[in-house]
Amino acid sequence: MTQRIFLIGFMGAGKTYWGKAIAAALSLPFFDLDALIEESESVSVTELFTEKGEEYFRYKEKDILSLVVHTHESFVLAAGGGTPCFFNNIDFMKEQGLVVWLQPSVDVIVARLLAEKQKRPLIRNIPDADLTVVIRKKMQERKLYYEQAHLCLSGNDWDLPMIIEQIEHASKNY
Repeated sequence: MTQRIFLIGFMGAGKTYWGKAIAAALSLPFFDLDALIEESESVSVTELFTEKGEEYFRYKEKDILSLVVHTHESFVLAAGGGTPCFFNNIDFMKEQGLVVWLQPSVDVIVARLLAEKQKRPLIRNIPDADLTVVIRKKMQERKLYYEQAHLCLSGNDWDLPMIIEQIEHASKNY
């Protein structure tokens, strides 16, 4: 049975962490879209943004997303935070599998991102004091795309059995 699960949400939402756990629990391969782009380009996402810009990155992101879908019948994929917002990627993912929006609180996201700001090209130059306001604004801009997911997991108290149950229930209905 084909099972494709796309995890979307803002940077720091836990897509990679939960993606690995979900994939292991369901015995599916796991892919992190940013890691695949880094592998393809032989540079970090941060370097890619710096050297070639966001537009190049977004095209590469679209290409790698398509490649994974066309070369694997089943998987769990952690998309980049902006992936659903460009090139109708949200529609493409919805046509290809189950899209799950991970939506922890803004406070949780800010706390996670403060610890790894230098690895995040879109926020690395934002003063810490401004980060919450900037993240709220960016999340609001992306909400239109994120809320198209088949399933939204909001809050901060997730556990793997609950997530798997929600995914299995949603998979029957999409």
